[in-house]
Amino acid sequence: MKKMLTAGGLITALLSLLPAWAWAAGGKATDLVVVADTRALHGLNLYLATLYNQNMWLFATWAVVLTTVLGVLLGVIMDLIMSRIGLDLGKSAGHVEH
Repeated sequence: MKKMLTAGGLITALLSLLPAWAWAAGGKATDLVVVADTRALHGLNLYLATLYNQNMWLFATWAVVLTTVLGVLLGVIMDLIMSRIGLDLGKSAGHVEH
């Protein structure tokens, strides 16, 4: 079984290198620039796309902050819904984890 896993790993490694060896691989792309197209955007989408194009660090900070805030908001809403239907997921005196 161990020989089969080793052979399978070797075959997988060789297959993953195959595109780099092919003629279609070409040279390395060094002058590649990724930007967001802002021509048809308005409002918040335009702000975020422009921020992505101009200041990647501030965009990443906004993404982290907004993801955190939306996660907490979703958690609070779900906790309210669960408590309304009678499911209390909080810690209680009778609840013991094993």
